[in-house]
Amino acid sequence: MQITRQADYAVRAVLHLARAGNAERSATSFVAKEQNIPPSFLAKIISQLSIAGLLHTSRGARGGVTLARDPKEITLLEVIEAIDGPIQLNECVQGEGVCSFEDNCPIRAVWCDAQDELVTRLRKTNFAELMVQPA
Repeated sequence: MQITRQADYAVRAVLHLARAGNAERSATSFVAKEQNIPPSFLAKIISQLSIAGLLHTSRGARGGVTLARDPKEITLLEVIEAIDGPIQLNECVQGEGVCSFEDNCPIRAVWCDAQDELVTRLRKTNFAELMVQPA
């Protein structure tokens, strides 16, 4: 399992906005340049994060983008799932009856535990915590 490049860009863009603070809107072109994200790709990411309720956007000369909530209220899990959808290490973690091997599979429990640990870690990590990490 690998986080997509788009989700990685989204995380970096949200972290950039968290560090900028809510008092000031950031131009998407500035975020793209600072985070080395292709501008057209960032526009799509910003749109998805806005739809997910994580960002506010405004157009015009004084437009830009800001976080919709305080950084301590936005988790890594929310950002990643806004872009990539629910995290799923293997199809068998979806639930009972998905895998034809589930009645005789010693690996399913490992996948389920690993996914639970990953999701829990991402849910516990918020952008206020990440802001204090060295850039």
